Amino acid sequence: MQLSTDIIKKLREQTGAGIMDCKRALSEAGGNIEKALEILEQQGLAIARKKAQRIAEQGIVEAYIHMGGKIGVLVEVNCETDFVARTDEFKELAHNIALQIAAMSPQFVSPDELPENIDGEPEALCLLLQPYIKDPNKTIKNLIDETIAKVGENIRVRRFARFEVGC
Repeated sequence: MQLSTDIIKKLREQTGAGIMDCKRALSEAGGNIEKALEILEQQGLAIARKKAQRIAEQGIVEAYIHMGGKIGVLVEVNCETDFVARTDEFKELAHNIALQIAAMSPQFVSPDELPENIDGEPEALCLLLQPYIKDPNKTIKNLIDETIAKVGENIRVRRFARFEVGC
C-alpha cells in the first residue's frame, strides 16, 4: 500500500512517534488514522511495560504556584538520565503533573500507597489513577506511559507536596 507523506506527517504530529513507526502503523491499519493511533498506543504501552523495571534516579523537581499564590505544588518526577530530564517533553510532563496535583489534590502517588481502611475512591485519592484534567479520556498513568514511549526511558513520580493557604 502506498502511503502519502502528508498522512504520515499528520500521524507523527498527533503522536510524536517516529516516522517509521507511523508508516508501519498506517500500513497495518490500511491507511486508517484512527486504527493507526490505536496501534501506536498499544506499542507505547508495551514500551512502557518493558521500561518499568529500569531504575529512574535522575529527574527534576517541578514547582507550580497557582494564580494568587494560594496553592503551591512541588513534585519530583524521575527518569533514567539527566539528558532526558532536560528535554522539553519531560519538563512539560512534570509541569502537567504539578497542575494536576494543584487542581485535583490527590493524597497518594499510586494505589500501592493506599492504607487498607481509607474512605474514598482510589481514582480520586491516587494521582496515577486520576483522569487527566486536560483530557479526561486519559489517566495520569496513561500520560506518563505516552511520554515513556516518546523519550525511551522509564519515568515515575516519586513524591509530591501540595500546599494550600488556610488548610
